[in-house]
Amino acid sequence: MKTDLTSDLEFFVLLARFGSLSATARALDLTPPAATRRLAQMEAKLGVRLVNRTTRTVSLTPEGETYLEHATRILADVRTMEEAVSSSLAAPRGLLRVNATLGFGRTTIAPLVSKFANLYPEVEVQFEVTDRPVDLVEHGFDVAVRFGELPDKRLNARRILSNRRFLCASPAYLERYGTPASVTDLVRHRCIVHRQNNDAYGIWRFVRDQHREVVKVHGMLSSNDGDIVLGWALDGHGILIRSEWDLSRYLESGRLKVVLPDFVLPSADLFVYYPSRRNQPVRVRAFIDFLVRHFQPGSKA
Repeated sequence: MKTDLTSDLEFFVLLARFGSLSATARALDLTPPAATRRLAQMEAKLGVRLVNRTTRTVSLTPEGETYLEHATRILADVRTMEEAVSSSLAAPRGLLRVNATLGFGRTTIAPLVSKFANLYPEVEVQFEVTDRPVDLVEHGFDVAVRFGELPDKRLNARRILSNRRFLCASPAYLERYGTPASVTDLVRHRCIVHRQNNDAYGIWRFVRDQHREVVKVHGMLSSNDGDIVLGWALDGHGILIRSEWDLSRYLESGRLKVVLPDFVLPSADLFVYYPSRRNQPVRVRAFIDFLVRHFQPGSKA
Protein backbone atom coordinates (compact mmCIF):
# COMPACT_ATOMS: atom_id res chain seq x y z
CA MET A 1 0.00 0.00 0.00
CA LYS A 2 1.28 3.45 -0.87
CA THR A 3 2.19 5.86 1.87
CA ASP A 4 -0.05 8.86 2.51
CA LEU A 5 2.71 11.12 1.18
CA THR A 6 3.03 9.24 -2.10
CA SER A 7 -0.74 9.20 -2.46
CA ASP A 8 -0.91 12.97 -1.89
CA LEU A 9 1.83 13.59 -4.43
CA GLU A 10 0.06 11.51 -7.08
CA PHE A 11 -3.21 13.29 -6.29
CA PHE A 12 -1.62 16.69 -6.78
CA VAL A 13 0.21 15.73 -10.00
CA LEU A 14 -3.12 14.56 -11.47
CA LEU A 15 -4.83 17.74 -10.29
CA ALA A 16 -2.18 19.86 -12.02
CA ARG A 17 -2.49 17.79 -15.20
CA PHE A 18 -6.29 17.91 -15.43
CA GLY A 19 -6.77 21.41 -13.98
CA SER A 20 -10.03 20.23 -12.48
CA LEU A 21 -11.01 18.72 -9.14
CA SER A 22 -13.92 16.82 -10.69
CA ALA A 23 -11.71 15.27 -13.39
CA THR A 24 -9.12 14.31 -10.78
CA ALA A 25 -11.84 12.77 -8.63
CA ARG A 26 -13.03 10.65 -11.56
CA ALA A 27 -9.49 9.49 -12.33
CA LEU A 28 -9.00 8.37 -8.72
CA ASP A 29 -12.53 7.01 -8.24
CA LEU A 30 -13.31 9.63 -5.58
CA THR A 31 -16.36 11.77 -5.06
CA PRO A 32 -15.84 15.48 -5.86
CA PRO A 33 -16.38 16.45 -2.18
CA ALA A 34 -13.73 13.89 -1.14
CA ALA A 35 -11.26 15.38 -3.62
CA THR A 36 -12.01 18.87 -2.34
CA ARG A 37 -11.46 17.75 1.27
CA ARG A 38 -8.21 16.07 0.33
CA LEU A 39 -6.85 19.23 -1.24
CA ALA A 40 -7.96 21.29 1.76
CA GLN A 41 -6.19 18.87 4.13
CA MET A 42 -2.98 19.11 2.09
CA GLU A 43 -3.10 22.91 2.12
CA ALA A 44 -3.86 22.98 5.85
CA LYS A 45 -0.96 20.64 6.55
CA LEU A 46 1.45 22.78 4.52
CA GLY A 47 0.04 26.09 5.69
CA VAL A 48 -0.13 27.51 2.15
CA ARG A 49 -2.60 27.67 -0.69
CA LEU A 50 -1.54 25.36 -3.54
CA VAL A 51 -4.18 26.29 -6.12
CA ASN A 52 -6.50 29.10 -7.12
CA ARG A 53 -10.01 27.78 -7.65
CA THR A 54 -12.91 28.83 -9.86
CA THR A 55 -16.23 27.07 -10.30
CA ARG A 56 -14.80 24.82 -13.04
CA THR A 57 -11.01 24.86 -13.00
CA VAL A 58 -7.98 25.25 -10.77
CA SER A 59 -4.64 26.92 -11.44
CA LEU A 60 -1.44 26.53 -9.46
CA THR A 61 -0.16 29.20 -7.11
CA PRO A 62 3.61 29.82 -7.03
CA GLU A 63 3.74 27.48 -4.01
CA GLY A 64 1.74 24.95 -6.00
CA GLU A 65 4.22 25.15 -8.88
CA THR A 66 7.06 24.43 -6.46
CA TYR A 67 5.13 21.54 -4.91
CA LEU A 68 4.42 20.09 -8.38
CA GLU A 69 8.07 20.29 -9.41
CA HIS A 70 9.22 18.38 -6.33
CA ALA A 71 6.28 15.96 -6.43
CA THR A 72 7.05 14.97 -10.03
CA ARG A 73 10.70 14.34 -9.22
CA ILE A 74 9.94 12.39 -6.02
CA LEU A 75 7.42 10.14 -7.75
CA ALA A 76 9.93 9.43 -10.52
CA ASP A 77 12.53 8.52 -7.90
CA VAL A 78 10.04 6.24 -6.14
CA ARG A 79 9.25 4.45 -9.43
CA THR A 80 12.97 4.07 -10.13
CA MET A 81 13.55 2.66 -6.65
CA GLU A 82 10.68 0.19 -6.95
CA GLU A 83 11.89 -0.91 -10.38
CA ALA A 84 15.47 -1.36 -9.15
CA VAL A 85 14.33 -3.46 -6.20
CA SER A 86 12.03 -5.62 -8.32
CA SER A 87 14.27 -5.81 -11.40
CA SER A 88 14.99 -9.47 -10.70
CA LEU A 89 11.40 -10.30 -11.61
CA ALA A 90 11.26 -12.03 -14.98
CA ALA A 91 8.03 -10.48 -16.26
CA PRO A 92 7.58 -6.73 -16.85
CA ARG A 93 4.89 -5.21 -14.66
CA GLY A 94 3.55 -1.88 -13.48
CA LEU A 95 2.17 1.22 -15.22
CA LEU A 96 3.27 2.13 -18.75
CA ARG A 97 2.06 5.45 -20.22
CA VAL A 98 2.29 5.73 -24.01
CA ASN A 99 1.57 8.70 -26.32
CA ALA A 100 1.14 8.62 -30.11
CA THR A 101 -0.28 10.68 -32.96
CA LEU A 102 -4.04 10.59 -33.53
CA GLY A 103 -4.50 8.67 -36.79
CA PHE A 104 -1.39 6.47 -36.67
CA GLY A 105 -1.93 5.84 -32.98
CA ARG A 106 -5.49 4.68 -33.55
CA THR A 107 -4.90 2.52 -36.64
CA THR A 108 -1.44 1.06 -35.97
CA ILE A 109 -0.13 1.57 -32.43
CA ALA A 110 -3.40 0.68 -30.63
CA PRO A 111 -3.50 -2.83 -32.17
CA LEU A 112 0.16 -3.27 -31.18
CA VAL A 113 -0.67 -2.25 -27.61
CA SER A 114 -3.30 -5.00 -27.68
CA LYS A 115 -0.68 -7.58 -28.72
CA PHE A 116 1.78 -6.25 -26.12
CA ALA A 117 -0.91 -6.58 -23.42
CA ASN A 118 -1.40 -10.22 -24.36
CA LEU A 119 2.34 -10.85 -24.01
CA TYR A 120 2.71 -8.94 -20.73
CA PRO A 121 -0.56 -9.11 -18.77
CA GLU A 122 1.04 -7.62 -15.64
CA VAL A 123 1.73 -4.31 -17.41
CA GLU A 124 -1.01 -1.68 -17.08
CA VAL A 125 -0.97 0.42 -20.26
CA GLN A 126 -2.43 3.93 -20.44
CA PHE A 127 -2.48 4.91 -24.11
CA GLU A 128 -3.25 8.46 -25.22
CA VAL A 129 -3.34 9.93 -28.71
CA THR A 130 -2.82 13.64 -29.37
CA ASP A 131 -2.63 15.79 -32.49
CA ARG A 132 0.54 17.55 -31.26
CA PRO A 133 3.71 16.35 -29.54
CA VAL A 134 3.51 16.52 -25.75
CA ASP A 135 6.15 17.14 -23.11
CA LEU A 136 6.83 13.59 -21.94
CA VAL A 137 8.33 14.65 -18.62
CA GLU A 138 5.69 17.22 -17.74
CA HIS A 139 2.79 14.91 -18.65
CA GLY A 140 4.31 11.78 -17.15
CA PHE A 141 4.60 9.64 -20.30
CA ASP A 142 7.14 6.82 -20.51
CA VAL A 143 7.33 6.75 -24.31
CA ALA A 144 5.97 8.59 -27.35
CA VAL A 145 5.68 7.12 -30.85
CA ARG A 146 5.85 9.80 -33.55
CA PHE A 147 6.96 10.50 -37.10
CA GLY A 148 9.83 12.93 -37.53
CA GLU A 149 12.35 14.27 -35.07
CA LEU A 150 11.07 16.13 -32.03
CA PRO A 151 12.68 19.46 -31.14
CA ASP A 152 13.07 18.48 -27.47
CA LYS A 153 16.74 17.54 -27.17
CA ARG A 154 16.26 16.29 -23.60
CA LEU A 155 14.69 13.11 -24.96
CA ASN A 156 16.33 9.94 -26.18
CA ALA A 157 15.12 8.51 -29.47
CA ARG A 158 15.25 5.17 -31.24
CA ARG A 159 14.39 4.96 -34.93
CA ILE A 160 12.00 2.10 -35.56
CA LEU A 161 11.08 2.73 -39.20
CA SER A 162 12.68 4.60 -42.13
CA ASN A 163 9.98 6.58 -43.91
CA ARG A 164 10.67 8.73 -46.99
CA ARG A 165 8.29 11.47 -48.15
CA PHE A 166 7.14 12.13 -51.69
CA LEU A 167 5.10 14.54 -53.76
CA CYS A 168 2.11 12.75 -55.19
CA ALA A 169 -1.07 13.38 -57.17
CA SER A 170 -3.82 11.36 -58.78
CA PRO A 171 -3.65 10.48 -62.51
CA ALA A 172 -6.86 12.48 -63.02
CA TYR A 173 -5.28 15.64 -61.58
CA LEU A 174 -2.10 15.26 -63.64
CA GLU A 175 -4.10 14.66 -66.81
CA ARG A 176 -6.14 17.81 -66.21
CA TYR A 177 -3.43 20.18 -64.97
CA GLY A 178 -0.21 18.62 -66.27
CA THR A 179 2.84 17.23 -64.48
CA PRO A 180 5.27 19.76 -62.95
CA ALA A 181 8.81 19.53 -64.33
CA SER A 182 10.50 21.60 -61.60
CA VAL A 183 9.92 22.82 -58.08
CA THR A 184 9.09 26.30 -59.36
CA ASP A 185 6.24 24.82 -61.41
CA LEU A 186 4.48 23.97 -58.13
CA VAL A 187 3.62 27.65 -57.68
CA ARG A 188 1.20 27.36 -60.61
CA HIS A 189 -0.37 24.13 -59.35
CA ARG A 190 -3.13 23.36 -56.90
CA CYS A 191 -1.35 22.01 -53.81
CA ILE A 192 -2.98 20.38 -50.80
CA VAL A 193 -1.38 21.52 -47.55
CA HIS A 194 -1.13 19.32 -44.49
CA ARG A 195 -0.87 21.75 -41.58
CA GLN A 196 1.28 20.17 -38.86
CA ASN A 197 2.40 21.54 -35.50
CA ASN A 198 4.08 24.91 -36.02
CA ASP A 199 5.39 24.31 -39.56
CA ALA A 200 5.31 27.38 -41.78
CA TYR A 201 2.13 27.26 -43.84
CA GLY A 202 2.66 26.13 -47.43
CA ILE A 203 6.47 26.18 -47.32
CA TRP A 204 7.87 23.08 -49.02
CA ARG A 205 11.62 22.32 -48.87
CA PHE A 206 13.53 20.09 -51.27
CA VAL A 207 17.08 18.89 -51.92
CA ARG A 208 18.46 17.98 -55.36
CA ASP A 209 22.13 17.31 -56.08
CA GLN A 210 22.99 18.77 -52.65
CA HIS A 211 21.24 22.04 -53.52
CA ARG A 212 18.32 23.19 -51.38
CA GLU A 213 15.20 24.66 -52.91
CA VAL A 214 12.27 26.22 -51.11
CA VAL A 215 8.90 27.03 -52.60
CA LYS A 216 5.74 28.68 -51.24
CA VAL A 217 2.80 26.71 -52.61
CA HIS A 218 -0.86 27.61 -52.80
CA GLY A 219 -4.05 25.61 -52.87
CA MET A 220 -7.71 25.70 -52.02
CA LEU A 221 -7.63 22.85 -49.50
CA SER A 222 -5.68 22.35 -46.27
CA SER A 223 -6.19 20.37 -43.08
CA ASN A 224 -4.34 19.30 -39.94
CA ASP A 225 -5.49 15.68 -40.49
CA GLY A 226 -3.31 13.44 -42.65
CA ASP A 227 -6.11 11.06 -43.64
CA ILE A 228 -8.26 13.97 -44.82
CA VAL A 229 -5.60 15.49 -47.08
CA LEU A 230 -4.76 12.06 -48.48
CA GLY A 231 -8.42 11.55 -49.35
CA TRP A 232 -8.49 14.89 -51.18
CA ALA A 233 -5.43 13.89 -53.24
CA LEU A 234 -7.14 10.62 -54.15
CA ASP A 235 -10.17 12.65 -55.26
CA GLY A 236 -7.96 14.62 -57.66
CA HIS A 237 -7.87 17.97 -55.88
CA GLY A 238 -4.13 18.59 -56.10
CA ILE A 239 -0.52 17.72 -55.32
CA LEU A 240 0.30 16.55 -51.80
CA ILE A 241 3.32 15.62 -49.67
CA ARG A 242 2.88 12.28 -47.88
CA SER A 243 5.18 9.57 -46.57
CA GLU A 244 5.73 6.16 -48.13
CA TRP A 245 4.00 4.58 -45.13
CA ASP A 246 0.75 6.29 -46.19
CA LEU A 247 1.28 6.08 -49.96
CA SER A 248 2.62 2.59 -50.66
CA ARG A 249 -0.69 0.87 -51.40
CA TYR A 250 -1.96 3.76 -53.55
CA LEU A 251 1.27 3.94 -55.55
CA GLU A 252 1.14 0.19 -56.13
CA SER A 253 -2.50 0.36 -57.26
CA GLY A 254 -1.88 3.41 -59.47
CA ARG A 255 -4.41 5.61 -57.68
CA LEU A 256 -1.58 8.05 -56.94
CA LYS A 257 1.65 8.82 -58.81
CA VAL A 258 4.94 10.26 -57.55
CA VAL A 259 5.66 13.80 -58.78
CA LEU A 260 9.21 15.22 -59.15
CA PRO A 261 10.90 12.00 -57.95
CA ASP A 262 14.41 13.52 -58.26
CA PHE A 263 13.70 16.11 -55.58
CA VAL A 264 14.20 14.81 -52.04
CA LEU A 265 12.00 15.90 -49.17
CA PRO A 266 12.91 15.69 -45.46
CA SER A 267 12.10 12.19 -44.27
CA ALA A 268 9.43 11.36 -41.72
CA ASP A 269 11.10 8.41 -39.99
CA LEU A 270 9.19 6.79 -37.14
CA PHE A 271 10.81 7.18 -33.71
CA VAL A 272 10.02 6.03 -30.21
CA TYR A 273 11.00 8.74 -27.73
CA TYR A 274 11.65 8.30 -24.02
CA PRO A 275 13.01 10.58 -21.27
CA SER A 276 16.03 8.65 -19.99
CA ARG A 277 18.15 5.54 -20.47
CA ARG A 278 19.21 5.50 -16.80
CA ASN A 279 17.33 2.97 -14.69
CA GLN A 280 14.83 2.42 -17.49
CA PRO A 281 12.01 0.19 -16.20
CA VAL A 282 11.81 -3.31 -17.60
CA ARG A 283 8.31 -2.64 -18.94
CA VAL A 284 9.54 0.38 -20.95
CA ARG A 285 12.46 -1.57 -22.44
CA ALA A 286 10.10 -4.44 -23.27
CA PHE A 287 7.67 -2.12 -25.09
CA ILE A 288 10.40 -0.37 -27.08
CA ASP A 289 11.95 -3.71 -28.10
CA PHE A 290 8.49 -4.99 -29.04
CA LEU A 291 7.94 -2.01 -31.37
CA VAL A 292 11.37 -2.42 -32.96
CA ARG A 293 10.72 -6.11 -33.64
CA HIS A 294 7.34 -5.35 -35.19
CA PHE A 295 8.60 -2.74 -37.63
CA GLN A 296 11.63 -4.71 -38.80
CA PRO A 297 11.27 -5.76 -42.47
CA GLY A 298 9.40 -9.03 -42.75
CA SER A 299 8.47 -9.06 -39.07
CA LYS A 300 5.10 -10.39 -37.92
CA ALA A 301 5.56 -9.50 -34.23
